[in-house]
Amino acid sequence: MLWFAAWLIENLGLIPGVAPFDPYPFNFLTLIVSLEAIFLSTFVLMSQNRMSHLADKRAHLDLQINLLAEQETTIMLQMLQQICHHLGIEAATTTEEIQRLGKKTDIHTLVNELEKKVPN
Repeated sequence: MLWFAAWLIENLGLIPGVAPFDPYPFNFLTLIVSLEAIFLSTFVLMSQNRMSHLADKRAHLDLQINLLAEQETTIMLQMLQQICHHLGIEAATTTEEIQRLGKKTDIHTLVNELEKKVPN
């Protein structure tokens, strides 16, 4: 703000003995401010691009971790079914639901379903 104020005071001829180097309509000041805006917008866009790339990497890593967790949960459910069967314990949920949850998730089917539901 001080820099702009000094520029305006000097170039409006308010300082005696100092000739304005950028008289009204302040073309040189406009050029400087425009170049600053161009550089700032370029840096902001570059930063957003980098942040978007990092977010994509994190999302991919989260997906991999979630798929591994799903595989581990499926294996634990199958082991729990075997333990219940070995001990002769009846499950509280239906057999169909247990069988459905105990199946291995097909990733390709899941991706196809997501592509159908999420528009590009």
